Amino acid sequence: MIEILISILLLLGTFFSISGSLGILRFPDVYTRLHAATKAATLGVACVLLGSFIYLFFDQGIISGKLLLGILFVLITAPISGHMISRAAYNSGVDLWERSEKDHLSKDLKKN
Repeated sequence: MIEILISILLLLGTFFSISGSLGILRFPDVYTRLHAATKAATLGVACVLLGSFIYLFFDQGIISGKLLLGILFVLITAPISGHMISRAAYNSGVDLWERSEKDHLSKDLKKN
């Protein structure tokens, strides 16, 4: 039963990582690419690390604090770094995709 859970987590992590890579290649602007990269990287790496933790705990009897800290670190830092990079791109004048419907930050930052 545990082997199935570990396999599912590893496959989910692989799926999210591959879909994030495809999103980076296919999405039209820097903002949607950043969203794909940070969302997929966060979920993909967290699933793989969680699968590794469960394997070590049930098969080897080891509680790996490094894996738990890695999961926590990725879950905290990846979304924040994606937000800060996209905010820096917006403030430096990187244009939105031409088919974007609304610029929610323009009135907050007084940008036309």
